[in-house]
Amino acid sequence: MSIYNIDVQTISGETKSLSDYKGKVLLIVNTASACGLTPHYKGLQSLYEQYQDKGLVVLGFPCNQFGGQEPGTNEEIQSFCDLNYNVTFPLFAKVDVKGENAHPLFTYLLTHTPEPYRTGEIEWNFVKFLVDASGKVIKQYSASTEPTAIAADIVAILA
Repeated sequence: MSIYNIDVQTISGETKSLSDYKGKVLLIVNTASACGLTPHYKGLQSLYEQYQDKGLVVLGFPCNQFGGQEPGTNEEIQSFCDLNYNVTFPLFAKVDVKGENAHPLFTYLLTHTPEPYRTGEIEWNFVKFLVDASGKVIKQYSASTEPTAIAADIVAILA
């Protein structure tokens, strides 16, 4: 199995295969609109704008499993991201990232992150996973890792 065998739902409800992102570097993040880390949207958007032309795609997956900090509908989440952070990177339908109903993407990311970067869990909103252009998971970053702190790793695998 590869990350490219996984289907996801866009925030507007369409099914999308991650195979559509073959050849792109991915930064996959579980997001929330009412979290102390919500300003990470700004840094994620900045990374996307800075490196999109070189092959980076940020993928945001809203999740309401941490403190109920993403209670809105997909439409409300999209509107919030547009109005407050001018998000232009792809957003997806709200998912579970842990537990028995965890989306297969996050199960895959957790089990394919290499040591020493594998934690085996998603501890909070805004955990970030970096995936190279061949679909290999490179690193998992903690929720508190500022998006700008990931820029050097992104540049290294875009080269």
